[in-house]
Amino acid sequence: MKIKAGIIGCGGIANNKHLPAIRKVDRMEMVAFCDIIRERAEKAAAEYGAPGVRVYTDYKELLAEELDVVYVCTPNRSHSFITVDALHSGKHVMCEKPMAINYTEGKKMLDAARETGRLLTIAYQNRYRPDSQFLKAECEEGSLGEVYYAKAKALRRRAVPTWGVFLNAEEQGGGPLVDIGTHALDLTLWTMDNYKPKYAVGSVYHKLNGDTDQGNAFGNWDPEAFTVEDSAFGFVVMENGATVVLESSWALNTLDVNEAKTVLCGTKAGADMEDGLRINGVRHGRQYVEKPQLDAGSVAFFDGAQLDAADLEQMVFADAVEGKGELTVKPEQALTVTRILDAIYESARTGRPVFF
Repeated sequence: MKIKAGIIGCGGIANNKHLPAIRKVDRMEMVAFCDIIRERAEKAAAEYGAPGVRVYTDYKELLAEELDVVYVCTPNRSHSFITVDALHSGKHVMCEKPMAINYTEGKKMLDAARETGRLLTIAYQNRYRPDSQFLKAECEEGSLGEVYYAKAKALRRRAVPTWGVFLNAEEQGGGPLVDIGTHALDLTLWTMDNYKPKYAVGSVYHKLNGDTDQGNAFGNWDPEAFTVEDSAFGFVVMENGATVVLESSWALNTLDVNEAKTVLCGTKAGADMEDGLRINGVRHGRQYVEKPQLDAGSVAFFDGAQLDAADLEQMVFADAVEGKGELTVKPEQALTVTRILDAIYESARTGRPVFF
């Protein structure tokens, strides 16, 4: 019997990532769809819903159904209270990133998961990429030694999202830092396996929001509507002395364009994702660079189809719901990411470092 699932929020991330992957993995039956715009929920239900699918505009009516899991794909501000309500209604939850609008709201989600015993995971799908998985295995084997310096990179030159509520500070709580910086930071902390920050310093900029000559990849943005930052940067020192530099931008005059990438520097070797995954070090008195072949040996699915990161995310979640495996993205880990992002914003506001 398939897992019975509902989805709250039927916008871009639901239709372009979650729902196609859920269909491909074919472990869940999508029986309930909710969106504040009914037509949007009806459209998604018509394309991805099971026979007898129900459509709602009030998420609490969806939660009254007998479902196994709920996907929360709404703007950031509503992640927390919808997830908390879903957990207390007995559902397992996959929530889109970032975990919440701030650390306080994220903590409510973690507390609810612990109180209810339900599973909670956050949709950091970049962990499932072949390069990420290979690098994680290298770190776990100790190939890099002690990783004491890292860069979390989420830099776009001119690719400001102009749809939905991405530019709305009230709904999203931030711009590139919480949108794509969160992926890079999650990937970096996960590969390092270091979730103990000591303090953070941050800078947040609104330098290009008002540009009229924009050259934006997604078409011109409305300068008056662009109320979140265009770029943000953080300097994080961990309790063990390791340093993480976080770079994020939607609009920045740079050619150093990298998104959801990490750079790790360890005592035995280093790694980056600048030109595919590259491992660097010294062997037999010579410097070396190795590039693992990651385009072969990927996970095969039926009919020869291959699973990408979004598909693997759904498979791991389904396994965990059925008691066949562990979650890859733990809520405690995601909360640390949100806590650091929160501290970078606070540091930028106050001009002072934020100690944890």
